[in-house]
Amino acid sequence: QVRLVESGGGSVQAGGSLRLSCEVSGYTYSHYCMGWFRQAPGKEREGVARIDPYGRTTIADSVKGRFTISKDNAKNTLYLQMNSLKPEDTAMYYCAARLYNGIACTLATYDYAYWGQGTQVTVSS
Repeated sequence: QVRLVESGGGSVQAGGSLRLSCEVSGYTYSHYCMGWFRQAPGKEREGVARIDPYGRTTIADSVKGRFTISKDNAKNTLYLQMNSLKPEDTAMYYCAARLYNGIACTLATYDYAYWGQGTQVTVSS
């Protein structure tokens, strides 16, 4: 059974940093597309960053230059380093996964089959 568990969320002032972690289990971690998504109250869930099995990444324009996605295959853990946080970054953050089948990994929510429960990030001004 595929399981994703996020951690590292919290409250921080604008300009601060947080690192989110997502521990994965139940599958061969390295063969999956992995992504971070977020959903603010009253808004649709949106893709923030994704990484493919080869380590190639895509970062959403809204967070480019501030957020970095990475993974540690040995620890089966996905990370999202968030710097220079802004109040508009406040949201529930989710990690997600889907099997890599040769088709490029995307930032689309419909592209991912497995989801964690989320971790809250709150940025105050």
